[in-house]
Amino acid sequence: MKRIGLISDTHGTFDDTLRGFLADVDEIWHAGDIGSLELADRIAAFKPLRAVCGNTDGGTMRRVWPTVDFFRCEEATVLMTHIGGYPRRYDPRILQRIQSARPAIFVAGHSHILRVMYDPVYGLLHLNPGGAGNYGIHKVRTALRFVVDGADIRDMEIGEWPRSSELLRG
Repeated sequence: MKRIGLISDTHGTFDDTLRGFLADVDEIWHAGDIGSLELADRIAAFKPLRAVCGNTDGGTMRRVWPTVDFFRCEEATVLMTHIGGYPRRYDPRILQRIQSARPAIFVAGHSHILRVMYDPVYGLLHLNPGGAGNYGIHKVRTALRFVVDGADIRDMEIGEWPRSSELLRG
């Protein structure tokens, strides 16, 4: 059994709010737009990190983190990328990977919109944790926590917090 924390679009933010929400997880998955290699290192020092780079992660980030990762967690296969879309609206660049890999879990970020959806066409659970940082189109910061136990995905929890009031003024 593994407890997973899922975040995306931190854009340089990894504060006490996120650390508190992720304190009891075994590992953190980051679906891109981390913000910097230094921030990725801070997250990895806090908990084991598995990440993909996002469209705003450039340079060194692209040499360290893949744009697409396919891996196993317990008995569940996971496909993770930053720009991937969602059921019935997958990005064409990732749809072929979904069709060939047939993951149990498909993780994407980028939209800053939290989505947890079952896709009956491909038999997968689509997860987008929304935007965990203070920058972007989202009005609230969000993240997910859940358990992967064998092939079962359970105990899904949503974290939701206001963005920094200093950044909302304008």
